[in-house]
Amino acid sequence: MPRPKAERPVPPPACRRSLAAGGLGLAAAAYVGVDYLSRTSPSLHGRLQPAIWAALALATAARAPFYRRWDAEIRAAPWFLAAMIFMFAALLCEAISVRFVSSVLGLRWHRSTAPLPDTGQWLLLALNERLPQTVVYLLRAHIISLHHYLMLFIMLGFSAFFDCIKGPGLGIGTRYMFAMAVGRFLRTITFVSTILPSARPWCAAARYKIPDHPHAWAQKYYAPYASDPRAIRRVILVDMPYAIVQNYSDHYRPDWAHMSFLIDILRPSAGEGPSWYHLVNKAGGGCNDLIYSGHMFVAVLTAMAWTEAYGGWISVGIWFLVLHSAQREIRERYHYSADCVVAIYVGILLWRVTGFIWSTRDSDQARRLAKLDEVQNRLFHAAKDSDIDEIRGLLNEVEMAGQPKKTFSQGVILSFAAFMITFTLLFALLAFSLTSNG
Repeated sequence: MPRPKAERPVPPPACRRSLAAGGLGLAAAAYVGVDYLSRTSPSLHGRLQPAIWAALALATAARAPFYRRWDAEIRAAPWFLAAMIFMFAALLCEAISVRFVSSVLGLRWHRSTAPLPDTGQWLLLALNERLPQTVVYLLRAHIISLHHYLMLFIMLGFSAFFDCIKGPGLGIGTRYMFAMAVGRFLRTITFVSTILPSARPWCAAARYKIPDHPHAWAQKYYAPYASDPRAIRRVILVDMPYAIVQNYSDHYRPDWAHMSFLIDILRPSAGEGPSWYHLVNKAGGGCNDLIYSGHMFVAVLTAMAWTEAYGGWISVGIWFLVLHSAQREIRERYHYSADCVVAIYVGILLWRVTGFIWSTRDSDQARRLAKLDEVQNRLFHAAKDSDIDEIRGLLNEVEMAGQPKKTFSQGVILSFAAFMITFTLLFALLAFSLTSNG
């Protein structure tokens, strides 16, 4: 009987051969390091940044034709698109809510309300007195920002082309965006529930053109009972609002057609642009404390993705950068310490619970084992009957169960590959150039 032909040995993955010394980590570190040169040596940064962008793009384009999992990428694409739409919806909801909490109490409240006491800020100021100045300068340095974390994740996703991480790359991208969207919705619910004063009291006056007085909702349900103990006790006892709402003549109501229901939420003024979208787009990070920190949440998701998908020294380095970002958010009073602490554990938790979307577990092996359980009785009887052909057929079924189905033509795969690479690179460039810090 002829022996079955031995399978051709699979060459080591490109990433494991060429990047065995941590080349993906070196590329990530080089990107962050080159971008930091914009603060220390702008001329050198102007020469090196286009070069590193071009090198990354060319390496990706050169490797794409040899990528073996385009079928899996195409199957993951609808889920990726759905996660992207979900994330955009979450960001829109968050931006509307940011404008609401920043404007509903009026500028007078922002000017007069003191920041909350933050022991994290006290600790950092105390350390500044005791640590060497070189260490303090390092802690103050703007080493990494939001757009760096986003770019680090994009690099991680594209490294699936080089077999550095388990594909499909759109799979981990779907998990990242889904976790981010859920986190943004949770964040919005949290900071809308209780309005907290900003750690930067001048922010609202510098950023917004909102009225000095509070909105009618705040006049009726908050302002009369905010500081007077007798008023607070009375509203607790009667459990009913009793304040009279003042009538301000400068209440501006533009014509936003079917979006006019947003007027009371966004509180527009005459000089803030022609449409509701213009106001939402200018909301930025708001001028209240938004618990938890969105920047820190993105940083933690990126660190979790690198830790699970790639590991190594670069993942440890990214976690150190996350901690550096956290202390800088507190030091520069963009957030209170509680915001950063909550963002860290929410990011870790959400990444853990979204493992059903993508994980490093070998799903192919799981399918093989499931198929083996299914045919084990038939395999046992074939072995008893010494039916070699039946045994070979059953084992082939088990092997084929672990292989991805190839259902797309070569033309579809090549078209999809070209579209995805072009779309992702252009999307990243537009996001970094047209938005604030990514």
